[in-house]
Amino acid sequence: MHHTAPPRARWRPTALRAAATALAAALLGLQPTPAAAGQLEDVQQRGTLRWCADQEGGGPFVYPRDDDPAQVMGFEVDLAEQLATYLKVKPEFVQGQWDKLPDMLRTDKCDVVLNGYEYDDERLDVMEATVPYYVYGLQLMVRKGDPVWKGWDQLKSPPDGQKAKVGVLTGSAAEDTMREVCGEGDLNCEVIAYDGSTDAMREVETGKLDATLQDTPIASFYAPRFPALASVGEPVSPGYYVIFVKKGETALRDQLNAALILLNRNGEQQAIYSKYGIWDDQQAELRAVAEMGKFYGQHQATRVEVEEKALPTQEVVTTEVRKRGWEVVTAYSGILLESAGLTVILAAISFPLAVLVGLGVAIGRLYGPAWLRLPLTGYVEFLRGTPLMLQLYFIFFLLPEVGVTIPAFWTGILGLAINYSAYESEIYRAGLQAIPGGQMEAALSLGMTRGQALQKVIVPQAVRIVIPPVVNDFIALFKDTSVVSVVTLVELTKRFSVLSMSTQATIELMIMTALLYLLMSYPMSLLSRRIEARLGGVSA
Repeated sequence: MHHTAPPRARWRPTALRAAATALAAALLGLQPTPAAAGQLEDVQQRGTLRWCADQEGGGPFVYPRDDDPAQVMGFEVDLAEQLATYLKVKPEFVQGQWDKLPDMLRTDKCDVVLNGYEYDDERLDVMEATVPYYVYGLQLMVRKGDPVWKGWDQLKSPPDGQKAKVGVLTGSAAEDTMREVCGEGDLNCEVIAYDGSTDAMREVETGKLDATLQDTPIASFYAPRFPALASVGEPVSPGYYVIFVKKGETALRDQLNAALILLNRNGEQQAIYSKYGIWDDQQAELRAVAEMGKFYGQHQATRVEVEEKALPTQEVVTTEVRKRGWEVVTAYSGILLESAGLTVILAAISFPLAVLVGLGVAIGRLYGPAWLRLPLTGYVEFLRGTPLMLQLYFIFFLLPEVGVTIPAFWTGILGLAINYSAYESEIYRAGLQAIPGGQMEAALSLGMTRGQALQKVIVPQAVRIVIPPVVNDFIALFKDTSVVSVVTLVELTKRFSVLSMSTQATIELMIMTALLYLLMSYPMSLLSRRIEARLGGVSA
């Protein structure tokens, strides 16, 4: 059956024309004179090229190795290694949340964004783009043998007026494309966005979605793992993956351009892509870019020389059959335990800080001077009224704008401690108010100062009262550590998500992750019950 796609004129022509114009200008040396080296000098002095990506996106871009899940592999991993080699430095992978990678670049958490980011006019307003390193299309995928949804024709004229559910990756060109054509009424469809590409493919396989639109390298790479899916029609809406660098860092961009062109000329680029099964006819456009490189290189201050050499034979990487059952446990229990350890460390350090700050805030509001009570009340209400993720984002991405840079680990500690201090302060305030006012008066009449009375009489009783709710808060904080993935930390929940995307062993990994959280929190639940029983005068 012949399948037709919506007219190409509907598929982002402005972006393609802009891309072609910009590339021609770059290749012909029509761009402004490069600025001072800046980031390039930093890379060379540091000896590392820090490239940020999100391994949760999965193959063939960046994903955990099967033999060592703590390490990453993928065609972008290999490409970053080659680019760093040409720059005479070492590659350094920096994990980040996919939609936050531009913020990491802006705040100098990394030197380049290399993770399937499409050439886009809006991104060019805030970042510098290299020449393309991959030409992709968008491939429609449906269930094999589906009697209803067979391709683009059915999406245009759905049977019985049904509305197709089409899954896409959040923030991708596929999402933009489907929302455009569905919104304009060309197709009778509903767009559902997912954080991972394989999520949408799995949902089509299980029948929750009718189709998914995927970038061609993803569709090719994961086809063996989703044998129940079929690609229909030709890829549509071609576009470019480019490397982004910080705005104004043209020297680093130009060196990366020279390296990409040389990688293409000596065949290393094709060898890398062939290794992952993603070299196709569309990549001929990359060859055209490389052939015009002689014009591009004329206005470079420095150039990277290519060494003519025979390329070693590379073993082709294929997606393995999905692991099941005990295989998943033996393969990934170690890395999950390691990530659980990070969760424990985050909770064990941040919660005592939250308790100390919360107790201080509660005492200040109840017994401090009048001028202090209002700002402390504002502190509590602000933190309770804003999401933890937003607070972490402020510490990690916005404070560097004013010269305050805090490492990811301590950002997680600080964010959790500050956020939970507001809740702890309310718990302790309730405990302090439960102590009869006459006890403070009695302590003062015995010659104690107000501080001594608080330390020796009031606070010890209040602490005894609030222990059960404080323990419950500690259990809650264990689970809230999952939010720190927004600041690049790979704790237990993020690790589960990464492994689930790359292996599709979702059920087994979910059970393992749940058991680990239970093992970490259940002892605290038992302790809370014992304390409550003891405080109530009942034998535990």
